[in-house]
Amino acid sequence: MQIVEVTGYAVRSAVITMRRRATPLEFVIFPMLHVASPTFYSQVRTRLKGCDLIVMEGIRGRAVGVSALTLAYRFAPRRRRNGLQEQRDELLLPETVPVVNPDVTAAEAIADLKELPRWMYLLLLTAAPVMGLVFALRGPRAFLDEDLAVDDLPTTLRAEMMADDPVVHAMTDRRDERLLDALGEIHATRADEPIRVAIVYGAGHVPAIVSGLMDRYGYRAREAEWLTVLVPA
Repeated sequence: MQIVEVTGYAVRSAVITMRRRATPLEFVIFPMLHVASPTFYSQVRTRLKGCDLIVMEGIRGRAVGVSALTLAYRFAPRRRRNGLQEQRDELLLPETVPVVNPDVTAAEAIADLKELPRWMYLLLLTAAPVMGLVFALRGPRAFLDEDLAVDDLPTTLRAEMMADDPVVHAMTDRRDERLLDALGEIHATRADEPIRVAIVYGAGHVPAIVSGLMDRYGYRAREAEWLTVLVPA
């Protein structure tokens, strides 16, 4: 299953609805990119209005290291001619739908990254601003890179290598586990209700979400809808 599709002219994200036969609750997964066109965020917001609960990504609190890492996607929207926006809660979240945030704290995120070799941790912090400048200068075309494509299974050699990447594990393992525990609690307490639960997380987390809901709780992907993230001028 393709989660984020990158072609020579556009980036698209697949909104995935997961259900299980025995119960009416639905999980609707929104794979997010932290920089996208305003239209993408407005389309996501419109669909979130039809949900009953939103499970939202977002590291809680502040840390210098986390701020440094986010520079990679905070630079690009600052050039107006790029036509891009940074993902922000006010662009996405309808006021009428309750939101829960099971993500880690900034201190926990940095603690996980500091488990990496020191040289790797420092390289990560220094590379993020440089990447942000590249994105800002190249504009939307910087995102038309097949390396951004995300599948739910490691179908390529690169994806298999990424699965063993210590940086990826440091940045996602604890957060994915925290999220799946929260989804399990929702399933345990509300599975018999005919509600739609939106999961709004970065696309890189989605393979773990899909496999976790399937393996732990028996949910299967039943529908998918493509949303265009950006189209370069």
